[in-house]
Amino acid sequence: MTEKLLGPLRTRPWPERWLTRVLGAALSGAAYLLCLPWDLRNRPGATGSITETTSVTVLGAVLLGVLLLLLAAYLGRRDALAWPLLLVAGPPAALMYLSFHSHPEPPDAAVWPLTWAFFTLVVAAGVLIATAVARRYRAADWASSSGSGGSEDSWDSSDEALSLARWW
Repeated sequence: MTEKLLGPLRTRPWPERWLTRVLGAALSGAAYLLCLPWDLRNRPGATGSITETTSVTVLGAVLLGVLLLLLAAYLGRRDALAWPLLLVAGPPAALMYLSFHSHPEPPDAAVWPLTWAFFTLVVAAGVLIATAVARRYRAADWASSSGSGGSEDSWDSSDEALSLARWW
C-alpha cells in the first residue's frame, strides 16, 4: 500500500496517474476556496471610514500556504517536476484571477493585475521549492529501497539532472 501511495507515478497505470493528478488539482483549488474569501478587495473598516481593511485573514493565508506546500511536496515526490507546478499553483492562480476579475474596480484604482501576478509568482516559487526538496528525499528513498546501487531503478542526482535536461 505504501508503494501505491508514495511510489513514482510513472510506474503506475495511466488511469491512476491521471486520477492522482486531477485529485491534486481539485485539492489545491478546494484549499484556496476554503481558506480565502471570494471577494479579495479591500473595504472600509466601518461605515463612513476612510481606513480600509482586507477580508483575508492571516490564519487563512497561512493555512493555504501550508496546505499548498504539503500538496506540492507530495506530488513533487511522486511525479515529474512540471506537474506539481501546474497542479498545485495553477488552480489557485486561476481562481484568484477570476475573483479579481469578477469584481471590477474603477480604471484608476485597478491594481489587481499586479497583485495577481505577484501572488501567482509567490505561490509558484513556493511550489517549486517544495517540489525540489521533496525530489531530493525521493532520490534518497528510491535509491535506498532498490537494494543494490547498480540497479536500473536507483535514482541519483545525475539521473535527476538528466531528467531535468530532457524537460527543457
